Amino acid sequence: MRIKSLLSTEIESLLNQQIKKEAHSSAIYLSMASWCDRNGFDGSADFFFKQSDEERHHQIKLYKYLLDMGGTALSPEISNIKIEFGSFREVFEDALEQEIAITQSFKNIAAHCHKEQDFVTMEFLNWFLREQREEEYIARRALELFEVIGENGTGYWDIDKNIGNIKYSAE
Repeated sequence: MRIKSLLSTEIESLLNQQIKKEAHSSAIYLSMASWCDRNGFDGSADFFFKQSDEERHHQIKLYKYLLDMGGTALSPEISNIKIEFGSFREVFEDALEQEIAITQSFKNIAAHCHKEQDFVTMEFLNWFLREQREEEYIARRALELFEVIGENGTGYWDIDKNIGNIKYSAE
């Protein structure tokens, strides 16, 4: 039986909101993978399946942290997932927008942690902030392939084949 949470009510609420956002991201990426697969973009489908798994891992990591700190982690209900996209490019535009929104959400939680002097949670969030730097980088580079390679001729085929080759180096 848990006696006391080491988290404030506000931080616990923000972390539960983030769990929902991560679950939502995972579902969005599954939807993107499905769209890519249906439209013949196998490399991009694989890319988005991996992204979905990663977001699910983030969700579980947050969930376990909340529990470890004596809080109550809530299993989120996910709805309103976009399943159709107007173009191959739109899928990647949406992916970048999603990553930017997640980064902003983590920054908001970090700001609240600083305000409350919750240095333990801030230290935990540093991993996610570093991870978001990588996530945004990859999403931007993926979208930039549309400009670098172009969308004419075999452009989509080339983009699809190169999407899984994007790497991030923090050095």
